[in-house]
Amino acid sequence: MGQPIAIGVDLGGTKIEAVVLAGVTAEGPVVVLRRRISTPRDRGHDGILEAVAGLVREVAAEAGLDPRTAPLGVGMPGGVTRAGLVKNSNTTCLNGRPFRADLERLLGRSIVFDNDANCFALAEAHLGGAAAHVDGVVFGVILGTGVGGALVVRGQVWPGEHGIAGEWGHHAVFPDRGPVCYCGHRGCLELFASGPAVEADYARRAGRSLSASEIAARRAEDPHAAAAIDAFLDAFARGLANVIDIVDPTAIVLGGGLSNLNVLYDEGRDRVAALVFNDELRTPILKNALGDSAGVFGAALMAMAAR
Repeated sequence: MGQPIAIGVDLGGTKIEAVVLAGVTAEGPVVVLRRRISTPRDRGHDGILEAVAGLVREVAAEAGLDPRTAPLGVGMPGGVTRAGLVKNSNTTCLNGRPFRADLERLLGRSIVFDNDANCFALAEAHLGGAAAHVDGVVFGVILGTGVGGALVVRGQVWPGEHGIAGEWGHHAVFPDRGPVCYCGHRGCLELFASGPAVEADYARRAGRSLSASEIAARRAEDPHAAAAIDAFLDAFARGLANVIDIVDPTAIVLGGGLSNLNVLYDEGRDRVAALVFNDELRTPILKNALGDSAGVFGAALMAMAAR
């Protein structure tokens, strides 16, 4: 990849982060500055649009860059239709709106856009937990507010014919269970393996609310927590075993808030291994190395590469 200074932006459901990246060395990314703000979901499409544009202008000014010409990459949830409208975003106020075109108009320039999961997977394959496997096939997993994924093949994002490669969160693991997903289908993995799904499951069982990390920590002494985590691991294992059976990736790297649950890397892996169509599981299931900033680094890498 090239090494021009670039701006990366990661638009998430709860935070918007920007980085100014001056290149990548053997020691890692050369970061000029980083900024993070909360995503103003309550202000809808226009509020989020203004927040992203304002953050780009702010970091560009501080770094001495022209926001109209510096390489700029933006990772955001969902994809885009042929008409240029956002689709499949779990930040649902963006769906059906021309967010990408609106941001380009507001900033007066063209922008490199991609799905946030693609940005995560690219960064982890080049700079993070799966760097040792960058010459193979890396499946990047997001387990957070939603469940997403992406494929990096020999160092490049593989988007697929419809731009949905890796979207394992919307294949049905339990087609006869649960509510209808926002995508319109029933049984999606996201309904069982996301943070909100785990928390809602526990609340139904226990009659009170806890965070996913608190639920996992109480597993040994709280039967409701044990049942909620067991259901989560079952869905995770079924979904990931399906991916391995179809794609057979070289490595899998996990991101998102739930990726911090250590149970995924021992018991979770064992459950996946029991379901894979093979007598052993050689594919490493790895924890991310870049934390919740992987997406913003991936967006900057894409901007550099497009220069």
